[in-house]
Amino acid sequence: MGTMLQKAGLAAGETPELWNFTHPEVLTRIHTEYAKAGADIVTANTFGANSIKLECKEYSVKETITRAVHLVKDAAAPLGKWTALDIGPTGRLLEPMGDLSFEDAYHAFQEAAEAGEAAGADVILIETMSDTLEMKAALLACKENTSLPVFATMTFDAKGKLLTGGDIPAAAVLLQSLHADAVGFNCGLGPQQMIDFLPKLREYTDLPILIQPNAGLPQVENGETVYLVGPEEFAADSEKLWEGGACVLGGCCGTTPAHIKALVEKLSGKTPKSLPHSTKTVVSSYSHAVTLGGRTQLIGERINPTGKKRLQQALREDDIGYLLREGIAQQDAGADILDVNVGLPEIDEPKLLTEAVQALQGVTDLPLQIDTSDPVAMEQALRIYNGKPLLNSVNGKQEIMDSVFPLVKKYGCAVIALTLDETGIPETAEGRFAIAKKIVREAAKYGIPKRDIIIDALAMTISASQEAAQVTLQTLRMVREKLGLHTSLGVSNISFGLPHRERVTSAFFTMAMQAGLSAAIINPKSEAIMDAWRSFNALMCYDKNCIQYIEYYKDLPKTGAQKPAALPTGNALAVAANALVAAGNALAAAAGQKVELTGKVSVPFDIAVPAAATEKGPAGKSKKSALYHAVAKGLQDDARTAAADALKTAEPLDVIQNELVPALDEVGTGYESGKLFLPQLLMSADAATAAFEVIRSTLQAGGQKAEKKGTIVLATVKGDIHDIGKNIVKVLLENYDYNVIDLGRDVDPQTVVDAVKENDAPLCGLSALMTTTVVSMEKTIALLHEQCPTCKVMVGGAVLTQEYADQIHADCYSKDAMGSVRYAATVFG
Repeated sequence: MGTMLQKAGLAAGETPELWNFTHPEVLTRIHTEYAKAGADIVTANTFGANSIKLECKEYSVKETITRAVHLVKDAAAPLGKWTALDIGPTGRLLEPMGDLSFEDAYHAFQEAAEAGEAAGADVILIETMSDTLEMKAALLACKENTSLPVFATMTFDAKGKLLTGGDIPAAAVLLQSLHADAVGFNCGLGPQQMIDFLPKLREYTDLPILIQPNAGLPQVENGETVYLVGPEEFAADSEKLWEGGACVLGGCCGTTPAHIKALVEKLSGKTPKSLPHSTKTVVSSYSHAVTLGGRTQLIGERINPTGKKRLQQALREDDIGYLLREGIAQQDAGADILDVNVGLPEIDEPKLLTEAVQALQGVTDLPLQIDTSDPVAMEQALRIYNGKPLLNSVNGKQEIMDSVFPLVKKYGCAVIALTLDETGIPETAEGRFAIAKKIVREAAKYGIPKRDIIIDALAMTISASQEAAQVTLQTLRMVREKLGLHTSLGVSNISFGLPHRERVTSAFFTMAMQAGLSAAIINPKSEAIMDAWRSFNALMCYDKNCIQYIEYYKDLPKTGAQKPAALPTGNALAVAANALVAAGNALAAAAGQKVELTGKVSVPFDIAVPAAATEKGPAGKSKKSALYHAVAKGLQDDARTAAADALKTAEPLDVIQNELVPALDEVGTGYESGKLFLPQLLMSADAATAAFEVIRSTLQAGGQKAEKKGTIVLATVKGDIHDIGKNIVKVLLENYDYNVIDLGRDVDPQTVVDAVKENDAPLCGLSALMTTTVVSMEKTIALLHEQCPTCKVMVGGAVLTQEYADQIHADCYSKDAMGSVRYAATVFG
């Protein structure tokens, strides 16, 4: 649509949706051309028609959508074509990464969806989404408020990643869990690149696949944006997409009626491939999917108040920071999934569980197991969860199944099913197996597939019944062999009431893994449990060539070596203890005895070194300061506290240079390498900002002022109203202590030049998300080079490439926000 409207005279900065009123004859012609080219579905000019994004004061969202849908129906319906309501993104990031709430996004999409159905649309197409949480808000809004089929496509970069870090399996799993009617890719890439991504999408969904590529990647020729993949080449590549299993094909940016005509001719007489039937049991976070099967997946149990007084205190005090630290520690220890339970009688569980889930997804990319018996808390947490969650739990009680299964179906989550019912917990494996079958039968009534049910065989303590372990293990085998379902266990329950519990627990854990345990709820910080797990994986070939085993244990002391005794009470006590050891050995020698006291006491920290300085951790590896850790992990409250502590022994500017900047560098490097994702990058930036505020207050109190490294002007170019990328760049540059002049979005070229002149800025950053506005970027660059020749210009945005940036004569192309920081460092020395 953008390509066609631009050819018809749409100027940079104009609102495309306004043309439904001002140029209806143009829209009618465009719709008719696509319909006559052979398209089965023709989309309305409603991509930006939502209350958050639509810049059209003359007409409401409902009026705009009604007008647009009627134009399509009048043109295409007589030719037997379907009308699609086109829903695009809001252009803003959702919380916790941005400032747009989930419910505000939901209501904006709800308004659009309801208006589209009322106007007569036959189908809804949600497209060009780059954030799974925003897609979830849109998909729920459409599904819950209309009866129309909903197609959902997302936009990936050349590495198969979304803007917010999600990969193809994570997106596919989410879209399937929320019952989209067709899923796939659109925009960003040409058909050739999408061919390479299709197998991964097909692997993780059995839904119909929809693909709408661009006509190749955009180029600039004679001041115009052009696409070089012609109709015949486009159709030939699209045929390969059909061969790979796509059954709805179309065109995005740069595809004209000629492209669709060639596509129709190429695929004439071909029928869609039969859909596969997936049996994968999968849960996901915003970034990746975790598939059950193979090695046992580890579910960290530490965010559960049962028997944990410190956690109970944190929950009562609404200390979310404590939960975040526990989550990060469990991820670092090797957990695959995190259990989240905040249930205490005296707290507002729905509110706190929702806060905890949202906050945890800001600092860790692990999938979460939402653990609650409160149906209200359960639904609220499931609703805002960014991914396909694991729900703990349901059981064989009819009342429980009646309340939980509707939520499992609605939000498409996987669910732990406990083998107990109104009669209690059966003492035999046969009794527990019968309950498992009953749960599966009841779930089927709601349309919940077997793959989303994980049977918990229930580990009961052997101190009460010594046969309990054998019953559990037999149940595991029966469920796996006879029902073909995956299993879970709360492993540590087996050893309640026994001394040295970890020994029994780890032995039982090994037996359960041998019996086919799919997921274990354990403490990943337990050495005995993790030793058993790593050893089992090596023995069973889950750890190929024992690489993970060797990597973890290679630096540990050899068996039988004397371990140093660590005293956590400080240097003075440690030094005294070491002196006593030496004195004892001397006395023994003087007495002619062969007895020798061994083992130096470890010194946990050096009092001569500032509290904020680097310490040494296990095996001599460097352990970062509290402030460094807080910023690197995105812990805002911890960062404030650690900054205040660091300032007691170090100068403010030294704290910035030696701790804040290195922490941000570590996160930036992780982000660039694909180990960390946008939410973690932004949370770290927020933590650094929190620390900066503390440091800035200290500087001001002392009459000092932190010198900025230099001034940078940022702007989204004329005609483009998307500023997600620019805002991310701004946050990072400010954290690296640059003075950022943010001109906002839809900025005229001369306004950019004037700001550079006024602030004598050596560097200007320009952003564009839409292909139609890259021409504005080129004009802005030309004007800057003419009037501000010493100012360097860096560019970024979803539609840009290095080649594209070279064509429009930018000094630097930054593929992501950290790239802008790296380039700024070269400009400012």
